[in-house]
Amino acid sequence: MDMNALTNLPVFLWLIWLPLLWSPVVYLIGRLARRRMATDTAVARWVALIAIFSAWLPFAWTWQEFKANGPLSYTLGTITLRLDGLSLLLATAVLALATLVVIYSNTYMHGELGESKYYAMLVAISGVMVGLGCAADLFNLWLWFEAMAITSYLLVAFYRDQAASLEAGIKYLVQSAVGSVFVLMGIALVLAQTGTLDIVQIQAAAAGQPDSWVLLAAGGLFIVGFGVKIAIVPMHTWLPDAHSQAPSGISAMLSGVVIEAGLIALLRALAPLAGTTTTWGILLIIFGVLNMVVGNLLALRQQQVKRLLAFSSIAHVGYMLIGLGIAIYFGEAAGAEGSFFHLLSHTMMKGLAFLSAGALLYVMHTARGEHDPLLIADLAGASQKYPLVALVFSIALLGLGGLPPLVGFMSKWQILVAGFETRSLIIVGVIAFVALNSVLSLAYYAPMVNAVYRKRPSTAVLSGQPVPAMMNIPLVLLAAAILIVGFWPSLVNGIVQPAGTALMAAFGG
Repeated sequence: MDMNALTNLPVFLWLIWLPLLWSPVVYLIGRLARRRMATDTAVARWVALIAIFSAWLPFAWTWQEFKANGPLSYTLGTITLRLDGLSLLLATAVLALATLVVIYSNTYMHGELGESKYYAMLVAISGVMVGLGCAADLFNLWLWFEAMAITSYLLVAFYRDQAASLEAGIKYLVQSAVGSVFVLMGIALVLAQTGTLDIVQIQAAAAGQPDSWVLLAAGGLFIVGFGVKIAIVPMHTWLPDAHSQAPSGISAMLSGVVIEAGLIALLRALAPLAGTTTTWGILLIIFGVLNMVVGNLLALRQQQVKRLLAFSSIAHVGYMLIGLGIAIYFGEAAGAEGSFFHLLSHTMMKGLAFLSAGALLYVMHTARGEHDPLLIADLAGASQKYPLVALVFSIALLGLGGLPPLVGFMSKWQILVAGFETRSLIIVGVIAFVALNSVLSLAYYAPMVNAVYRKRPSTAVLSGQPVPAMMNIPLVLLAAAILIVGFWPSLVNGIVQPAGTALMAAFGG
C-alpha cells in the first residue's frame, strides 16, 4: 500500500487498528522492561494507557465525520467495514470503559506474573470489539467474534496458577468454541441459500424467501451461538465462574462491554434475515423474560459479591432483549433507543460495581497475598474505613436496582414506556413483570448497601489496607457519570438515537 492510499484511509479504521498495532508493542516493551528492571513493570502499564488514549483522537474525528456525513464505510476487495450508529455506540462504551480499567489496573495488577500480557490483551480486545461492531459481512463478523473470544479467554484465565481460575477459563473456552461452531453453521446455511455473505445482499435475497426453513434454521443457530457470549439463558453457565475468577478490571469489561458486543453481533447477523419471519422480536422478548427470572433468582442466594454481580448481568441482558424485541416486532424505535440506553447505563453501573468490589477485594484480601473471594459478610462496616468506595459502590448498586434519579432508572423507564406504547395487552403484562423484577432485584442489592454502612466492621475491613489513589479515579468518574446522565439523560441522545435508527433501518422498521 502506497502512502497516498494510507492517508486516504477513513479515520474510523484507526479506531480498530491503533489498539491492535499497539498490543504487541505493549507486550514487548513490558517484557523487555521486566528483564532489565525485574522489580518494576510500570512501563507496560503506561504504554497501555498511551495506546488507549491514542484511540480517542480518531474517535473524536470519526464522531465529527459521522455527524456530518452519516454512516462511513471502507471496502478492500471483498471485505467491507461500515461504521453506523451501532458501531459508534459500541466504540463509545468500549473505549470509555477500557480507559478506566487500564487506569484502575495500574495498582491492582502491579507485580502480577504476566502483567505485560494482561495489558496487551486488554488493549487488543478493545480494538477487536470495535472491529466486530463495524463488520459488514457475516464471515468477518465471525472472525472478529472469534478474536474477541480468544483475547477474552486469556484474560479470564489470567490467574493460571489457581485451579478455580483455570476451571473458569476452560468452561469459558469450551462454551465459546461451541457457540462459534453454531455461528459458523448458521453462516454456511445463509451462504448456501443466498450465495453471499454481505449483509446488505443477504437482506435483499432473504426478502424474497419468506418462511425459508434454511434461513430460519440459520437464525436459530445465530441466537444459540451468539447467545453464549451474551449469556442468554440457558447458554449462560460460563458467566458466573468467568466473572468471579477473572481480575476485577476484566470482570468489568466482560459484563460492561463483552456481552454487549455479543449482542451487537447477534443483531448484525439477524437483521438481514428479518424478511424471513416476524418471530425474531418475539423470541428476543421470550429470552429476555427468561433471563430476568433466572438471573434474579440465582443472584438472590449468592454470598460471593462478584458472583452475585455476574448473575445480575444475566438479568440486565433481559432488559436489553425485551427492549429490542419490542422494537423489532412492533416497530417501536423507542424500544431500541431504550435498550441501547440501558446498554450504556449497564456499562457504567456494572463497570463501577465490579471495580468498586474489586477495590475492596484488593485491600481486604489480594494485597495481603490471599486469594479468598469477597463475601457480603466482608463488606460489613466498610464505609467507616473506606467511605469513598462504599459510597460509589452503593451508587452503582442502587442504579442497577433502578432507583431514581440514577441512570439505571432512566434507561429502564424508557424500555417500560416503549412497551406501553405498543398498546398490546400481552406486552403491557410483560412490562409489568419487568417492573416487578426490577423491584425484586433490590432484594439482593439492598443487603450489600446495608452491609457497607453497618456500625460494626468485619474482620476483613479492620485488617484491610488503604485504597490506592489510582483506583479511586475511575470509581469517581463512573459514579459522576451515573449521577449526571441520570439527571440529564438527553446527554447520551447523540449516541443512543443513531444506534436506534440503525437498528430500525436494518430490520426494515
